[in-house]
Amino acid sequence: MRFTYSRKREWENAAGRSVVMGAQGMAASSQPLATLSGHKILAKGGNAIDAAVAMVSTLSIVEPYNVGLGGDAFALIYLAKEKRLIGMNGSGRAPYGATVEKYRERGMSEIPERGILAATVPGALQGWAQALERYGTLKLASVLREAIHYAEDGFPVTEVIAGEWKEAESLLRSSEPSSNAYLINGKAPSPGQVFINKDLSKVYQRIAREGIKVFYEGDICDAIVNTSNRLHGLFSQRDFKDHTTSWVDPISTDYRGYTIYELPPNGQGLTALEMLNILEGYDIGRLKPNSPEYLHLLIETKKAAFEDRDRFITDPDFEEIPIKPLLSKDYAQKIRDRIKIENASIPAWLTPYEGSSETVYVTAVDKERNAVSFISSLFMAFGSGVVVDGTGIVLQNRGKSFSLNQEQRNRIEPHKRPMHTIIPGMVFKDGKFLMSFGVMGGDMQPQGHVQFLVNLIDFGMNLQEAMDAPRIRHLKGMEVYLEEGISDETAVVLSQKGHKIIRGLSPINQVGGGQAIFLDPEQNVLLGASDRRKDGCAIGY
Repeated sequence: MRFTYSRKREWENAAGRSVVMGAQGMAASSQPLATLSGHKILAKGGNAIDAAVAMVSTLSIVEPYNVGLGGDAFALIYLAKEKRLIGMNGSGRAPYGATVEKYRERGMSEIPERGILAATVPGALQGWAQALERYGTLKLASVLREAIHYAEDGFPVTEVIAGEWKEAESLLRSSEPSSNAYLINGKAPSPGQVFINKDLSKVYQRIAREGIKVFYEGDICDAIVNTSNRLHGLFSQRDFKDHTTSWVDPISTDYRGYTIYELPPNGQGLTALEMLNILEGYDIGRLKPNSPEYLHLLIETKKAAFEDRDRFITDPDFEEIPIKPLLSKDYAQKIRDRIKIENASIPAWLTPYEGSSETVYVTAVDKERNAVSFISSLFMAFGSGVVVDGTGIVLQNRGKSFSLNQEQRNRIEPHKRPMHTIIPGMVFKDGKFLMSFGVMGGDMQPQGHVQFLVNLIDFGMNLQEAMDAPRIRHLKGMEVYLEEGISDETAVVLSQKGHKIIRGLSPINQVGGGQAIFLDPEQNVLLGASDRRKDGCAIGY
């Protein structure tokens, strides 16, 4: 990775800020108060795992449409002393009562986008707590202090968050519990307005005092199940009591001398690795960043990898997934043989466009060089739209990712995890930790991971440039969104190849946001980047 500290301005929207640097530790998230909560943990001697959970729990207060107790979480955790990389899968499962027949009986041909029937069991809290219990140094109650403080005393809503919150205003108005919990006099908070969440503060205080059992087996569980019953949902107490976090071995591929790690299915990290394998066969470095030649290869690569994603990825406890064959270099060559340099292909597998996915990604590295790549989500903004009355808990709509087609591997079944979009990433070089990174946004995430890594490895950008550089997103069929900063000339050439170019959409909703922490092995200095498209920052010390 030809890392450079200087900022090159080769396009209109180059790096929006300098790379952040720190010798001891670093934290990065999409909101400054959350990053600060992680920094405080590191500065007082906590490790990277402690800091990551502090950040994600704070984000559940200050960025509540993206993440919360009602969502899921995944993580890659590197333990420096043991030189060991661990994967955490904190995704929830469908209710035991969920079957294709149950939904068909209600006249449904697909899982609804919103409402209680889109909800799966929340896995985030157990994942956060188990990560701390296994690998942290602090108790959950201590790590939750900042989240409790901002819920109880309030926080000023930042600009990007206020804008995204407002987009969900009509959804929140649709029920009294959601309106009471997340609107102020029927409106989303405006930038700078102080928002208080007393109900969620009480829930967090109970969890801090009594532990997570109160959520999965106690009064809070009962409140969620009662809400489900009232709305004719499928949850039972058994669904929560039987929930478990899975600790898994990460999967990887080598890309131009770097080892890229992702989590195995039911997440889509496999898709990012497959894309890298395909692109490795092209001399990307001789092309220009966001040139039509490079973007065409990227788009065609994405189409091929996503056909495999939608065909194979589901809960591995239910279906065997051919991970090794899909990650073979020979398979990547077979895909390259099908890609036409001059013409865009029509996808054989019509992947549905997933729209925006509301997710938060945080990363931390401590003075011992433990590192955490941590991602958590409600799926869409405010998830299912169902808020458990009197708690402030928003239930995710991750069940929307299931299919009602009995022939598909990812069909809904009792106690099954859906194909999941949120993916944390890490990079190693010669067996040593080099970088923790993530890019948010539903099916944008593999596309974002790949574009960020290509920017670094093939184009030699610095960390902040690689994060800030204009991105693209293949949407569905022939549709490709080009972010502002990609030239009209490039758009014309892509159109001539058969791509249908889309402009003018919200870049935050389309290409997400990300964070990264890079360990400069020569200087033993940490370098941090936080996406210009979000409100966040990295803090090093």
